[in-house]
Amino acid sequence: MLNLKKIISNDNTLSLAGNISLAFWGLLSVFILARTLPAFEWGIWTLFITAGNMVEMFRSGLTSTALIRFLSGAEGKERNKLIGSNWIIGLILTVIISAILIIANLLFKENFKESGWALFFTWYPLLALMNLPFNNAISVLQADQKFGKILLIRSISNGGFVLFLIVNYFFLHLGLYPILYAYLGFNIFTSLLTILFRWDGLKYLRKATQETNKKLINFGKFTMGTLLGSNLLKSSDTFIISLSPILGPIGVAYFSIPLKLTELLEVPLRSFLATAFPKMSKASIKGDIDQVTRIFYRYAGALIYMFLAFAVIAFIFSDFFVLFLGGTKYMEAVPVYRIFIIYGLLLPLDRCTGITLDSINKPKFNFYKVIFMATVNIIGDCIAVFMVPVFYPAVTIIEQLMMVSGVTILTTIVGMIIGFSYVKREIPIQFSLIFTKGIAFYSQMIKAVNLSTILKDKSI
Repeated sequence: MLNLKKIISNDNTLSLAGNISLAFWGLLSVFILARTLPAFEWGIWTLFITAGNMVEMFRSGLTSTALIRFLSGAEGKERNKLIGSNWIIGLILTVIISAILIIANLLFKENFKESGWALFFTWYPLLALMNLPFNNAISVLQADQKFGKILLIRSISNGGFVLFLIVNYFFLHLGLYPILYAYLGFNIFTSLLTILFRWDGLKYLRKATQETNKKLINFGKFTMGTLLGSNLLKSSDTFIISLSPILGPIGVAYFSIPLKLTELLEVPLRSFLATAFPKMSKASIKGDIDQVTRIFYRYAGALIYMFLAFAVIAFIFSDFFVLFLGGTKYMEAVPVYRIFIIYGLLLPLDRCTGITLDSINKPKFNFYKVIFMATVNIIGDCIAVFMVPVFYPAVTIIEQLMMVSGVTILTTIVGMIIGFSYVKREIPIQFSLIFTKGIAFYSQMIKAVNLSTILKDKSI
């Protein structure tokens, strides 16, 4: 019983549970909405969520990673100042972004309606204000490694919305805009709860100083670009597809199903790296490079083998997964999903090098890496979406989407090579040791389980 309690309360377990719940609610919402909305409206909703996530990366990226890093070694008044600075910077950015979107919507309202972007430019400014408190709370709680509370926040926000979708699907049969209003409602409700429980740090708003503002911004200007670029790597696919006169929102709808399935492969990745980053940051601040190296090997090696197992299962059951999530009308997207599975195999090393660079206070190198990747991805997508139909008019929608997903594989390979070379400049790592340390990690885990079983038998 004690071992079970220890496992459940473990940081990795709670972080994984939080990300699994987030993926579960996201998957369930796609499952319901793909069946509730017509393909064209489903494409519009996908654009709204995708663009919103990208802007959120821009907003939170300036302070979130920096806050997590510096809070790992801060105490007392310094801690309060950092949390206050996180709030004031986030609030200013939110006002600026919202103003830009509102002005753009006033100028190009008719164009946005025709292209499927009206929902985002009209409603995201309000959403940005609504979700600021609970996003700030998640950053503070992650720095403190209070993953149980993060799990609660995400369950309320995402879980509540999904419960509404279920009720709507079976009983209410409401359309796109009532669903949007419910989504906004759950966001503001969750933010009010985090303010009530004082998890968001709003009370420290007046504690912010010019020094801590600069501290977060100087670090965050690179991580903001990194997070924005990372999100753009996936989002640019959707955006460029939406701009195609051939693909448009319909192409976005078909592309969204395999893309959402691929995000499931990222659940364990985000979970383990969420616990690795504060640990690596703390070791780096103390100057313990050997510990940083050990953590890198442990997480990178373990995740590579874990992803290999997940990828094999995903490939074998790819038909079933696409059918389950999107239904029969999206079965043509199975080949696109299979290409994305190959991309998923490459993710662990790419992401591990990224968080390592951030943790050792070299965020500019991670930023450079992501910029290279985003450039390759955007150029490749433009060729697949706009140039290929010119030279090969008979190309189908699915063939174009397969080309777009193939570009993602090339992009990730570029990121792996650049990221590893940057990390190797700063800490003494060897490529081959990642795999041997990964095997050693699982060997130790198996031995620990066997030893626990033996001790238990002896006690009986």
